[in-house]
Amino acid sequence: MDRIHVMNLVTSYQLGQISRRQFMQRASLALGSLTVANSLLAACAVVPPNAPAPTPVTPTNSPAPEAAPVAGIVAEDVLYLDRDDSTLSGYLARPAEGAAPAVIVIQEWWGLDEHIRAVTRRFAEAGFAALAPDLYHGSVTTEPDEARKLVMELDMAAAVREIDQAISFMLEHEFVASVKAGIIGYCLGGGLALQTATVSEQVAAAVPYYGALLSPDQAAQVKAAVQAHYGTADRFDLNDVAEMIEIIKTQAGFDAEAHIYEGAPHSFFNDTRNSYRAAAAAAAWERTLAWFRSYIR
Repeated sequence: MDRIHVMNLVTSYQLGQISRRQFMQRASLALGSLTVANSLLAACAVVPPNAPAPTPVTPTNSPAPEAAPVAGIVAEDVLYLDRDDSTLSGYLARPAEGAAPAVIVIQEWWGLDEHIRAVTRRFAEAGFAALAPDLYHGSVTTEPDEARKLVMELDMAAAVREIDQAISFMLEHEFVASVKAGIIGYCLGGGLALQTATVSEQVAAAVPYYGALLSPDQAAQVKAAVQAHYGTADRFDLNDVAEMIEIIKTQAGFDAEAHIYEGAPHSFFNDTRNSYRAAAAAAAWERTLAWFRSYIR
């Protein structure tokens, strides 16, 4: 794989020098996989003309700093086994008392960073038992170039399998009250949440935030209720979003809806970055909680 060529394609796409179609054609050839190219595309924030410089962040590959304890919840790093007896890891947060519905939180292309850990704790505070699996197996970055490398190296089919195994791990515990789980993902994780919903019988509801869309054939295979969130300042074709939702409803036979946020860019939910849009993020959060409370049993 010519990583320099692929990263040059990403830069050209972000700056508007090539179209989405051109990017997909060239990246698919370079990567040898349409799925990986699509996931990489979904993770690429577009750089608008005269955009302000991003807030500086110190890069690190070290573990995330330990967060201050939150009253009423238990939060910890956990280890569990994959089907081949290899060790997987993740970050688990749950209410300290009683059993709760299960939610799986899927990372952005940065890895299992403090933002995703904070989102996982927010679900615990809202009454869910939430697990964020570490799909990069210890790698975390704040640098876009390194994030692109990690995405390109990720085996998407293996990631979906690991997500399904994370669900199995959660459903075995007494602190989980549901027989199926909800799954939510952001950026890279949004596409993986949708892909998992096409193959896993353990998913009750899937909520992608600006993740790679499913093809019409994939959408017809969805096995869960889907609520999707996209911004108009992202480069997704909203007609494609509408088509995916319609196929899930009419062919897969599950409830589905999409919420579109005017002016919101890619990664509008991430409150650690300049892309954050508070109003859109707040509305999406409340809709997500209501969706999960309606479907996870």
